[in-house]
Amino acid sequence: MKRILLLLTALLVSGAAAAALNLNTATKDELVALPGIGPAKAQAILDYRNQNGPFKSVDEIRKVKGIGEKLFLQIKPEIAIGAPARNTLAQAAAKGDAKPEAKADAKAAPRANRGSIAKDDKAKK
Repeated sequence: MKRILLLLTALLVSGAAAAALNLNTATKDELVALPGIGPAKAQAILDYRNQNGPFKSVDEIRKVKGIGEKLFLQIKPEIAIGAPARNTLAQAAAKGDAKPEAKADAKAAPRANRGSIAKDDKAKK
């Protein structure tokens, strides 16, 4: 039983360690957790991302001031570029970025209800 628990714990820890940090969604605190990245370099990464848009490749981080070849090779296994996973449909809708179909469906529902009530009223008369 102890071996099974140890194995499960090891799998969880290795899975968490294997997850690479997405440069396009990482916060300053998450960037500081990378080896060799302090608050100043983390801020430089955020500034670069704000000025130039999302990173197109992991190699692009070398363009950030203060990140040389040696540091890049050190953090490369721990960083990745990917689609933002944090932006859910509910968050997008709250920001007004929901898909047009979702907006149309939300607007159509009240109209449909009004239409069915109107038909019922006409049927009763």
